[in-house]
Amino acid sequence: MKPLPYKSIQNRFKRLASGFTEKTRRHWAAAEAIELGHGGISAVSRATGLMPRTIRCGMNELQNQSITSSTDKQRKAGGGRKKLTHKDPGLLRALECLIAPYTSGDPMRPLRWTCKSTSNLAKSLQSQGFSVSASSIRSILKEQGYSLQSNRKRFEGKQSPDRNKQFEYIASATEQFLKRECPVISVDAKKKELVGNYANPGQEWRKKGAPLEVEAYDFINPDLGKVTPYGIYDVNHNTGWVNVGTDNDTAQFAVESIKRWWKEMGEWMYPDAREILILADGGGSNGSRNRLWKRSLQEWADEEDLTIMVCHFPPGTSKWNKIEHRMFCHITRNWRGQPLVSHEVIIELIGSTTTKAGLEIGVDLDKGIYPKGIKVTDGEMSRLRIEHADFHGEWNYFIKPIK
Repeated sequence: MKPLPYKSIQNRFKRLASGFTEKTRRHWAAAEAIELGHGGISAVSRATGLMPRTIRCGMNELQNQSITSSTDKQRKAGGGRKKLTHKDPGLLRALECLIAPYTSGDPMRPLRWTCKSTSNLAKSLQSQGFSVSASSIRSILKEQGYSLQSNRKRFEGKQSPDRNKQFEYIASATEQFLKRECPVISVDAKKKELVGNYANPGQEWRKKGAPLEVEAYDFINPDLGKVTPYGIYDVNHNTGWVNVGTDNDTAQFAVESIKRWWKEMGEWMYPDAREILILADGGGSNGSRNRLWKRSLQEWADEEDLTIMVCHFPPGTSKWNKIEHRMFCHITRNWRGQPLVSHEVIIELIGSTTTKAGLEIGVDLDKGIYPKGIKVTDGEMSRLRIEHADFHGEWNYFIKPIK
């Protein structure tokens, strides 16, 4: 039995497809259609999956002998379907607004991901009047630097049933503060770094066969010790501040870092602001149960006559803190493969970190002493002016100046 014409075409197409360019593919399909005669376009389209208009375009080019053109372009200038974000610039802004509260990233790599599905995002955008599909959302996310991530065992504790509601609460509070032109800062301490000629993960360009030689063992240098970079990221202005501490990572150090950001950057950017929103992890030196953190914030609120609102991320979600994927990941990338041989080198590498989006980072070395083990009594806590929010007051609270 003689095979159907489109089956033979399909077999030939499969054998040749890997070597085709966009132009040669449509020219080959056009040649097959011409050989078949009547019904050839339909048969070739069915066999190859190419659109009939693409095959007709190839036939016109063959007839006009444009196949011998010297140009290397596969299509004429301006050809092809325009991107949705070019047709409607508001689409990208609307998408960013939807995913911003649910975006996370790996501080060791400049990658981001979102916990909202593309189908749900498409439905939300369609309800706003945008004509967009889930596959289009997937393409836009990839263009913006997002990627699919597999599961990884890195949760820090039990997941709260109100986790998503807390994200929504943080997003709402952030929007309200920004509307009032008040600062919203994301804070966290980066992991401690050894100072000295030690190996630093990553690679850098060097002459072949001339790698940088470092210590074989990471024994701490008693003269240089370790440093703790505590970061403050201004959500509105895409600027940051890093206080590089040489002592312990305590609540007093955390608040001192925020105070330095305020003196050097914050009060100049927000001269009329009397409120500030701090987004922090639920544990560590700025933890939600840390009494010294709250007492130190009260002291700062009294000094500056500021009302401080603090929103903590729920357990197991610290990587959703914006500072991780908006600032710390870029610092890590900037000093990859570079031994942190001195405090001066660390300061220089952090201060020189920039991004295409215009990130700027200020940095300072903090040689202050921050002792561990400071206790805050019940009596001291009762004197603090703390107002807990109606929704998860242990995560969301205001610290107001005592007059």
